[in-house]
Formats: sequence, structure tokens, C-alpha cells
Amino acid sequence: MRLVIKIGSSLLAARAGGLAESRMRQWAKEIAGLRRAGHEVILVSSGAIRAGMQALGWKKRPTSRPQMQACATVGQPLLMRAYGATLAPYRILAAQILLTSWDLDSRKIYENTQATLHTLMKLKNCLPIFNENDALSFEEIALLNAFGDNDRLSAHVAILAKADRLVILTDAPGLMSRPDGSGTLIRRVKKIDAKVLACAGGAGSAGSVGGMVSKLEAARQAMGRGIGVVIADGRMDRVVAKSVDRIPPGTWVAK
Repeated sequence: MRLVIKIGSSLLAARAGGLAESRMRQWAKEIAGLRRAGHEVILVSSGAIRAGMQALGWKKRPTSRPQMQACATVGQPLLMRAYGATLAPYRILAAQILLTSWDLDSRKIYENTQATLHTLMKLKNCLPIFNENDALSFEEIALLNAFGDNDRLSAHVAILAKADRLVILTDAPGLMSRPDGSGTLIRRVKKIDAKVLACAGGAGSAGSVGGMVSKLEAARQAMGRGIGVVIADGRMDRVVAKSVDRIPPGTWVAK
């Protein structure tokens, strides 16, 4: 199975500030296990601005475009260094791919990205890690990311990669029955309609950009290409390992 796994910024945030490296180590361990079992894994990761905030000593997420871009330029190499360190024990290299929304509008860049991704997948010892190029995406940053904290980007990557499954990890159990995130977990969604969207709320925290609405929009886009989508709590024990199960954790979105 070819998986695209998206990790949101809220999951990458440590309580003390900076990146949740212990959580990253656990994900790396599970990703390595999936690869040993014959699965192909592609990562879409937020977290550059979060890493930059710690390095710059900023306690609150900036709201101005220049400050957010400064955080991204400082934080992106730190984010990749953290991934490299967590993957190193499994002899896996972190392979960075940065995109802007208009990159995917260019047929030539789209094809080049696809060719690069396929080459990385053939190398076997590389984990492709996509992120939005926040340092250049000034229009997206002004709108708090056109990709919705990389939710929409993850759908684009899943389609580009011809993935079998898109796994969106968040800080919620999945889609809940009430817009405020309370109620009961909706385990299965076969169609994203007005009733389902009514259950979705907005962004859950000051450090997070994407909310459940953007996750459902990403799921709808992926479903349109026949890709099943998992929306699950990234803090759950073995959630990455279980994402390939016939009945995965969280909310399973598929026809």
C-alpha cells in the first residue's frame, strides 16, 4: 500500500515550546515498520513556523506576513534536521520537497515533482517529506495558508503520488458529531455532504491553522480520485502502524 501521511502543526508542538521530538521518534519507528512490511510512505509535514518560533524565542504564533516568513526560513531546516535525526536509526534519509500552490498549477513543475518523487521512492532509503514553501508563499501565508495547514496539500500529494490511502493526523479523535469537537466519533463517512460538513468546526488552537473543515475538503478531493482517507488522532498509540488496517482508527472516509 502506498500511503501519504499528513502531520499537522498542533501535533508537532511540544508543551515546552519547539518540536515534539519524542512523538516524532515514535512516528519514525512506525514508519520504518510500515516500510519493512512492504508499504510505501510519503510524509506531508507542517511545523516549520513552530520550529522557527522556538529558535527565535517567540512565544506566540506571529500574525504578520514578514514574521511568519522569517519563522519559516529559520524553522524549515530545523524541522528537517529533527526528522533526519529521528529517521537515522532506521537508515532512512529525510528528503525535502517544498511546494507553493501555484507550483501545482504548472504542468511542467507538476511533472518534475512527480518524477522526483518517483525517483525517491525507488531509492528505498529515502522518505519524501513535503511541506508548503511558506518562505515564498506570501499570498498563502496572508490567508493563513491556502493549503489549510497542509491539509489540501496532502490531498494534492496523494493524487500526484497515486496513493492508495491518505492519512491525516490531527489532535482530535476524528470527525466528531458536534462542531465544537464534542459528541461521539463518526467512524465512517461515505459521502461528504452538508450534514457531514455541519459536524466540522474551525481551527482548534492558536498554534494550528487547519480545522476539520479543511480536512474534509482534502478528503473530498482525494475521494474524487478513488483515494480513501483516514482522519485520526496522531497522539494515539501506534496510529501510524494501524493506518493500513482494513478498519483504521479515527474516521474512515471512503465510498
